[in-house]
Amino acid sequence: MGRKKKPQTLDELYEAKEETEEELRKAKQREKILKHQISKLTRNARTHRLCTRAGMLESFLPNPELLTDDEVMAVLKIAFHQPAMKPVLEKLARSSEARKPLTE
Repeated sequence: MGRKKKPQTLDELYEAKEETEEELRKAKQREKILKHQISKLTRNARTHRLCTRAGMLESFLPNPELLTDDEVMAVLKIAFHQPAMKPVLEKLARSSEARKPLTE
């Protein structure tokens, strides 16, 4: 953007004000669009992660299509409440924290 001449008259000031307000409206609209895109990408990433992990879970279940949601939940509760699971989950959580970028 080039440098604009400094307004000298009242009319020029009003015109500069209108131009600035228009720029502000455009910037706010652009911000709204970007927020929507961030939201959509975040939702898509979550959906992808859920589908991938559900597929991983189903690969360990015999005839997963025959199991109800409650039965799958029971399997997960049993698996994750084993005494050996707590240290494994804690270790995974620590290593995940170490990999987190500093910008979050």
